[in-house]
Amino acid sequence: MQSAPDLLFRALADPTRRALFERLCREGEHSVGALTAGSGVSQPVVSKHLAVLRRAGLVRDRPAGRQTHYRADLAALAPLDDWTQDMRAFWDRRLDQLDDLLTRMDQ
Repeated sequence: MQSAPDLLFRALADPTRRALFERLCREGEHSVGALTAGSGVSQPVVSKHLAVLRRAGLVRDRPAGRQTHYRADLAALAPLDDWTQDMRAFWDRRLDQLDDLLTRMDQ
């Protein structure tokens, strides 16, 4: 089973999925038809991308009659934020160690 960050990275790795997610973040809820109109790809392709985003927890769907509306779920980005903070702390420590080494070498 994939970890949450792996699912999120894989879902957001595709430029079309990332664009759909970004659009939902910026503009709020949209129907599949509205998302298709601005995407440059067909409705079946948009639906497949939305399914991947939904499985990753990045979007939520809401049926409304014959249409389905999607909205971004920003809370799903928490594992990526955690990962980014861990990496930032890792590299800060490594760069501090390098700085210490270079300082000792200059003496």
